[in-house]
Amino acid sequence: MMVDEPTRKKSLMRCLGEFTGQIAKGLRTKVEKDNTEEISRTVEETQRGDVTLRRTVIEEVEYHDEQPGTGKDGTSCS
Repeated sequence: MMVDEPTRKKSLMRCLGEFTGQIAKGLRTKVEKDNTEEISRTVEETQRGDVTLRRTVIEEVEYHDEQPGTGKDGTSCS
């Protein structure tokens, strides 16, 4: 039977190391290319006294490509 150790407060150096690790992880993460193309954009603007109503409609096409090197579940071998 294991006895849980009391939780200790993380040291400043531990917190800085975790923070730096998260920054490094973000820098190493591969960014995917945007697979959308804007077809048209329509803006309608109506002013009534002190109020402006602006309606914007954006029509886009989104392409769904299977990523090369990924399996059916979307995971890679590496």
